[in-house]
Amino acid sequence: MDDARLSPPLPPLLPLFPLHTVLFPGALLPLHVFEARYMDLATRCLKDDAVFGVNLIAEGREVGAPARPYEVGVSARIVRCDMVRPGTLDLVTRGERRYRVLRSEAGPNGLLLGEVEWLAEAPPTPIPGNCAPLVALLRAIVADAGEERLPGPHAFDDAGWVGLRFAEVLPIPAQAKQALLELDDPADRLEIVRQFLDQRGLLAERLEKG
Repeated sequence: MDDARLSPPLPPLLPLFPLHTVLFPGALLPLHVFEARYMDLATRCLKDDAVFGVNLIAEGREVGAPARPYEVGVSARIVRCDMVRPGTLDLVTRGERRYRVLRSEAGPNGLLLGEVEWLAEAPPTPIPGNCAPLVALLRAIVADAGEERLPGPHAFDDAGWVGLRFAEVLPIPAQAKQALLELDDPADRLEIVRQFLDQRGLLAERLEKG
């Protein structure tokens, strides 16, 4: 039997959590939840082992009136939940799949619900030769950050995974991270990262250190 048949169907409707940050597939994102709409969302997701969407905010704020999100976001699954005090939840979520919001509307409690199309996942892509120094640099970053920050499984031979991890950790504006998230070609994303690091001399510095 085809393993793909065993995977649960991807929902066409997704509750959205707009934030001033970009979530990438495979990345961890801690969330401190206290608004009623997101407490209810977290409770439902935990009960049903369901996902919600994380989108960068284009206009608006994280609290209060519903914000206008960028179209492309990433589904998030709760992997850890703690209630430090009544009325708040501390979550750790992990990014899974990219999607595009076709339309969205706010429910009675202000929670955004989006009609989404799920974007295709790129197959594993070899690291281009001119991007090979990025792998050594990323290995050092992962070793320094530790499993708590950049957990496995690691795929240092996959241009898609390597590019996403750099997009996650690079100190660049959220809008630049969003642009990297929206790229469909892993090789294009990795080349942009290579040029960014090369222009700042970071790859040459890494090569000199061996």
